[in-house]
Amino acid sequence: MSFSVEERGKPNTKSYRLFFKNAQGKYISPFHDIPMFADESQNIFHMVVEVPRWTNAKMEIATKDLLNPIKQDEKKGKLRYVANVFPHKGYIWNYGAIPQTWEDPSHKDGDTGCCGDNDPIDVCEIGSRVCSRGDVIKVKILGVLAMIDEGETDWKVIAINVDDPEAKDLNNISDVKRLKPGYLEATVDWFKWYKVPDGKPKNKFAFNEEFKDKDFAIEVIKSTHNFWKALISQNCTAGELNCKNTCVSNGDSSYCCSEDEAKTAVCETCPCGKEEPIPSSVEKWFYYEK
Repeated sequence: MSFSVEERGKPNTKSYRLFFKNAQGKYISPFHDIPMFADESQNIFHMVVEVPRWTNAKMEIATKDLLNPIKQDEKKGKLRYVANVFPHKGYIWNYGAIPQTWEDPSHKDGDTGCCGDNDPIDVCEIGSRVCSRGDVIKVKILGVLAMIDEGETDWKVIAINVDDPEAKDLNNISDVKRLKPGYLEATVDWFKWYKVPDGKPKNKFAFNEEFKDKDFAIEVIKSTHNFWKALISQNCTAGELNCKNTCVSNGDSSYCCSEDEAKTAVCETCPCGKEEPIPSSVEKWFYYEK
């Protein structure tokens, strides 16, 4: 199963969009149409890479837009970039999401005591290769961190690309602690501080900032898949989420997006243009007494 992307608009501007296609060249939604499992028998999952390691632009699957392309998040009318909180430069992993998952904002998690954040579940891929925006990779799950972001449960799955040279040696969160000392501590530190330069408080975590293991993580992912299934079958309220898809819902469903409708939606966006420069302020460093 292979996927490709089509750029529209100008990178580093509000017009930029990254649309997805399947192997047949059909436009698809990375939120709904890419299967969660790459190999269910081996618990191998698909991951959609939104942000390559070391970059700062806060790119994400646009859950409220038709076909859910990747675009840059905005805040107060400006494009969002994560700050460099010393010693971290941009994102310290390849960051993205597992398709066909959804953290239900109406469900209070029994472990965290907080409801979901209304997004697909997030993934931090810790392999050696820097991925590209829009890559769809196959990952094995190693563990999970339970972040509490402004009162919402925001799980952070730790995973590794199955094609990474290090993948054979990393099979659970204990292997990450042993073979990549300091990486998990840096991950907690990153998530704790990354919003502070924007005037937000430090993020908090369940389980006393401890990572849960592979089996726990897989159960969390499967529960968010069940929430997504309820969403896509219209058994719960979607709110502002755009659930239209080209491969999952039947033709008589209001969530079914025809090929013509999908093509029209893409054509109505700006054609691909020259990249705009990233603001120099993005290179600023922030220092905090920890």
